[in-house]
Amino acid sequence: MMQFHGAGNPYPSVRTTHYAANGMTATSQALAASAGEGILRMGGNAVDAAVAIAACLTVVEPTSNGIGSDAFAIVWFDGKLHGLNSSGAAPHNISIEAVKSSGHDAMPKLGFMPVTVPGAPAAWAALSERFGRLSLSECLKPAVDYAECGYPVSPVVCDGWKRAYRYYRSEAQGEAFSPWFGTFAPYGRAPEAGEIVRLPCHAESLREIGRTNAKSFYSGGLAGEIAACSERFGGDLRKEDLQAFEPEWTEPISVSYRGYDVWEMPPNGQGIVALMALNILKGYEFAERDAVDTYHKQFEAVKLAFSAGRRYVTDPRHMGISPGDMLSDEFTAEMRAKIADGASEPEISSPNPGGTVYLATADGDGNMVSFIQSNYMGFGSGIVIPGTGIALQNRGADFSLDPNHINCLAGGKKTYHTIIPGFLTKGADAVGPFGVMGGYMQPQGHLQVIMNSIDFSLNPQASLDAPRWQWVSGKSFMTEGHFPDHIVKGLEEKGHVIKTNQDPRNFGRGQIIWRNPDSGVLMGGCESRADSAVACF
Repeated sequence: MMQFHGAGNPYPSVRTTHYAANGMTATSQALAASAGEGILRMGGNAVDAAVAIAACLTVVEPTSNGIGSDAFAIVWFDGKLHGLNSSGAAPHNISIEAVKSSGHDAMPKLGFMPVTVPGAPAAWAALSERFGRLSLSECLKPAVDYAECGYPVSPVVCDGWKRAYRYYRSEAQGEAFSPWFGTFAPYGRAPEAGEIVRLPCHAESLREIGRTNAKSFYSGGLAGEIAACSERFGGDLRKEDLQAFEPEWTEPISVSYRGYDVWEMPPNGQGIVALMALNILKGYEFAERDAVDTYHKQFEAVKLAFSAGRRYVTDPRHMGISPGDMLSDEFTAEMRAKIADGASEPEISSPNPGGTVYLATADGDGNMVSFIQSNYMGFGSGIVIPGTGIALQNRGADFSLDPNHINCLAGGKKTYHTIIPGFLTKGADAVGPFGVMGGYMQPQGHLQVIMNSIDFSLNPQASLDAPRWQWVSGKSFMTEGHFPDHIVKGLEEKGHVIKTNQDPRNFGRGQIIWRNPDSGVLMGGCESRADSAVACF
């Protein structure tokens, strides 16, 4: 079982677990983590810090998120857990027939067609209004300052920026994409690591969002700019779609796992995939982490959970099965019974890549936030609203154009969503927020860090640093370079197809903050595969 002090770190890392008593933030970019710490020091709480970090990340890590993102949050506040789903729906006027008549046999990844209503600004405003101590403008000020005055680009962000520039230069043709190049590649290239980047239009949009508590984005001037751009370039998004959007407060869902409760957001998010896999695996005992049988059962559980998730998960108004049924003992037993000694062929094909940011915060009063936002697939759709810096997501790319598929495209419908914040409790106490970003790696990452923490007693940093695996397709899995060779051979003997991959971008990026229920001391780890940082005091 997990101990608060946990095991040491047996895996390669230059990072150590951080301890603090008054406040802690953890995210994928150091400037954003520091901004959150600054908000805590000036009297803000964990929710204020989370909003500040989220806004900062749209500036300092635009390769993964933006003002036009979606967002989800799990908040522990005054001893209670709250969930916020701020994912947007497809425009009401879009249809499968219209997309196909435009010459597409699958949802495109670029342009206005995959753009859904962005939920991130509404999430910031809703969190600030319900739980915050500071105004939304105060929370957005660090992001405004970085956008206006400039910030130095960090190395991993630089790499993602260069890859995105090459991709858009090749694939994003036409006038609709010119504002992306004007905003993010004004000198005809991506910025270098350490180069100062300024985003003045982005700064003004953040100011307006702060001044109006995000109302400008959904019913005011910014909404008008977004709708006008969409109409100009043949998109379906209209001001009415933006005006109709409201973030949804909802109850997180959970499974009991070896004395702990693991919490995720309910569908349309894929957090239930992680919960189904953990439900399957709690039927076994695992003596050690680095064992062939441990990985084999993890692999099989993930494939089964993904198959169920892709079969059933979509906008909950269109689901024919409840999350409770999917997490029932009977449903779990049916899946567990399918695990044999050899590798199985899953029911679904390989998933898409993604681009996301995750953050965790905690304050000295016991409040904690698990927050995630994403433009999907890096910068998203490639659409930037002229003069605003608002980069729009392409979340609609996950819709199916098969009218018989549970996640088929329909106007006003939310798609299956990859981004998932996680939270861990024990009894009536919060243990803390955790998350691993990165498309369909996310539930796989959640499973791995939870088992590392609970089954194998690793501390937060060791849990994150441990070598990861990712299901790719069929019986194929990727493993990191420091994955044990003898384990790879043993898995191959069971029929798994294993490919070692040296690129850390393929294995997600996570953050963890745990709290000791006796002392209140915070314990945090951050991702060694990114520009991550823990800031605390």
